[in-house]
Amino acid sequence: MQKIRNIAVIAHVDHGKTTLVDGLLEQSGTFGSHEQHDERAMDSNDLEKERGITILSKNTAIRYKDYKINIIDTPGHADFGGEVERVLKMVDGVLVLVDAYEGVMPQTKFVVKKMLALGKMPIVVINKIDKPSADPERVVDEMFDLFAAMGATDEQQDFPIIYAAARDGIAKLDMDEEGGDFQCIFETIINSIPEPEGDAANPLQAQVFTLDYDNYVGKIGISRIFNGTVRKGDNVMLAKADGEMVKGKISKLIGFHGLNRMEIDEAEAGDIVAFAGMETVDVGDTVCDPVNPVALDPMHVEEPTLTVVFAVNDSPLAGKEGKHVTSNKLRERLEFEMNTNVAMKLEVIGEGKFKVSGRGELQITVLAENMRREDFEFSISRPEVIVKEIDGVKCEPFEHLVIDVPEELGGTVIERLGKRKAEMKSMLPMGQGFQRIEFEIPARALIGFRGQFLTDTKGEGVMNHSFLEFRPSSGAVESRSYGALVSMTAGSTLAFSLFGIQDRGVLFIGVQTEVYEGMIVGEHSRSNDLVVNPIKGKAQSNVRSSGADEAIKLVPPRDMSLERALEWIEDDELLEVTPKNIRIRKKFLTESERKRHARK
Repeated sequence: MQKIRNIAVIAHVDHGKTTLVDGLLEQSGTFGSHEQHDERAMDSNDLEKERGITILSKNTAIRYKDYKINIIDTPGHADFGGEVERVLKMVDGVLVLVDAYEGVMPQTKFVVKKMLALGKMPIVVINKIDKPSADPERVVDEMFDLFAAMGATDEQQDFPIIYAAARDGIAKLDMDEEGGDFQCIFETIINSIPEPEGDAANPLQAQVFTLDYDNYVGKIGISRIFNGTVRKGDNVMLAKADGEMVKGKISKLIGFHGLNRMEIDEAEAGDIVAFAGMETVDVGDTVCDPVNPVALDPMHVEEPTLTVVFAVNDSPLAGKEGKHVTSNKLRERLEFEMNTNVAMKLEVIGEGKFKVSGRGELQITVLAENMRREDFEFSISRPEVIVKEIDGVKCEPFEHLVIDVPEELGGTVIERLGKRKAEMKSMLPMGQGFQRIEFEIPARALIGFRGQFLTDTKGEGVMNHSFLEFRPSSGAVESRSYGALVSMTAGSTLAFSLFGIQDRGVLFIGVQTEVYEGMIVGEHSRSNDLVVNPIKGKAQSNVRSSGADEAIKLVPPRDMSLERALEWIEDDELLEVTPKNIRIRKKFLTESERKRHARK
């Protein structure tokens, strides 16, 4: 029996999980001296690298002395909370990371609650102790309070504490020590995390917790073996969540070491491996012995709370920039996404229209951004929250919102959130002139709030939220307070006309931009929509007038990223997404059509 330890790294977004895993890989000697690797090596796809966030949970394995330590790096964003929950079932202990200044955040609470409920053993790592504003002692107290409030057992309350600056490769058990490396983390993992239960001699039981896809071998199930031994070429039984049994064969068995995957011939209870050969495999399925099939408990995957409609792009500029523009291509791509992404759901609702449900805006914009980079062209509607009927009452999702703002701006933000039906729960000073305010708020009230919040706090505010529960609907919520500047004609924009329009609001486009009738070119400074002509040139005459040589000064247009635009749009507007541009438009392009529908 090999000596194995299985751990997950969990924390709030940006508290340093992936950086810590980097350090563990580095200091365990997993990378050879000749190997080159990037920082945050576990964040492998382009979007993760650019945004500096983890989107998909990934696993790696390191060797320390004669132990094999399987480590799973998890995402910190609330939108990807479903990933964390599944991963926790696969491990025997966790490293809970907390920022030495920010302390306990909404996602910290969420993951700690899940971890304690599953009875896992925690090791608390207070990270970023090198920050000038760090206050490790306060954060340790916060963690004790959190564990007590969440009903931890005495054993879980007695957690080891490690102080670290993961970026610099420093870790120590006592704040007063000088320096120190990750040796103490490895030792603590081996001493504090229990051995995996299960026996290699029992019949096979392995549960799939993440899916991957390979063009050559098809679907790959990454799973933890709870009992028995598995070999390449074995015939197995796949027990589905609905009780169906499917026969299969393991065509490929894959083990992990560092950032590499290698083919192996066999693996036994306690290990985490990947296998290919079964096309119908899903998250939560049990791979078991064909003679004596015993399924493990199926997994609960968190339900989606938000939907958007992806549709074929039907604007006047459709098909000019993208390669994949038909509804068949769009459907294929969305179905492919559903293969590996269990937290999302897809529903066909009409000709070329697909309803995609997910855990939050970030999850949906990450999908849209990936598709855009793959040369797809499509339109997206405004996000809507999913309303459920519970005991005959209409219920909507509520979020736990935590904001950190400079003290003098707290009042403005509280007033804004009050109009959005938020209920304030607590208010604490954070030092350095900041305060932390916690709210409970309907999820739909948060759509479109981030841009407003950043403006109100001059870019200094930080907001985080995580799903709480479904509650009875709370009535109408204030939405965007400004109208749109809508183009009345098609053509290429000119500086002369934009100079006249910019007094009416904020522009989203610059000079020499292709526009069409019904496309939104900016935000009106009042609450109504205004139809404008952005392509009008200057009338030339042979009489010289006094204002003829006035210089035209244009204010730089507001940069509308995919997230920002999706938050900005209203129900009668769409986002046109192409590989080169993101345009905002009205659903009905001509003014007469809009008026006709408004009357209805």
